Amino acid sequence: MLTAKKSTPKKSAAKPKVASRKKAAAKKSPAKKTVAKKKRAVSKSKLAANTRQALLKKLREDLKATRAALKNARTATKQEIKLAKDAAKAEIDVLNENLKAALKREQALLSLGEKKAKMMLAAGQRWEKQQVAKIKKFVAKNSRKAK
Repeated sequence: MLTAKKSTPKKSAAKPKVASRKKAAAKKSPAKKTVAKKKRAVSKSKLAANTRQALLKKLREDLKATRAALKNARTATKQEIKLAKDAAKAEIDVLNENLKAALKREQALLSLGEKKAKMMLAAGQRWEKQQVAKIKKFVAKNSRKAK
């Protein structure tokens, strides 16, 4: 833009006016600078606030992701523990069944052993009675012959 220059009066006659103009100009320039500084400060604080907000948002998202991961890990561990408990219960049931079967076999063997022992005792008693009867017969014959 082109602006036309105004003619200025000579310095000797208008000295006080020039001084007042300089003061006014000096007053206006610092005002503009403070406005610019305020704008810079405001923009910097807005930028800092935006950065803080972005960091907070990222931290919240990270926290949500961490919570979700922990929740998934917790459920996975619970399922693994449940599967381990079920497997242990199944193994315990199998071992209990084996123990019951072994106890039944042992009882059967014990009863069979007792049965055999009774049969042997009865057979021994019969044999003893037979032997005693033979001895009595033999003694009776010999005593008859001696008379």
